[in-house]
Amino acid sequence: MEDATFLMEMGKRIAARRRELHLTQEQTAEKMDVSLQTVSCIELGKKAIRPQNLAKLCAVLNTSADYVLFGKRTEQELADLSQSLAALSERDYNTVKALVKHLQNENA
Repeated sequence: MEDATFLMEMGKRIAARRRELHLTQEQTAEKMDVSLQTVSCIELGKKAIRPQNLAKLCAVLNTSADYVLFGKRTEQELADLSQSLAALSERDYNTVKALVKHLQNENA
């Protein structure tokens, strides 16, 4: 994968995860002890992230470096999702199952 494409895809994952947590770029920058511009440039794929900032970012976003860098979910994240699915009613489980199948077909 080309470096620019890699950085853009990584930035999209970071921005999406930040929004899932209802954090602004400013809040993320403050928690990481970096500038707002740094977070913005990373999310836009304009700037690579330093290893020490990657570690801080992962802590702030409560996610793994594997997810940030490559989009891979950890075994623990998948296990947590599995537990959540197991707790659903049969109706809700089937709804989620149908949604997952739809998304898989859409992305195929």
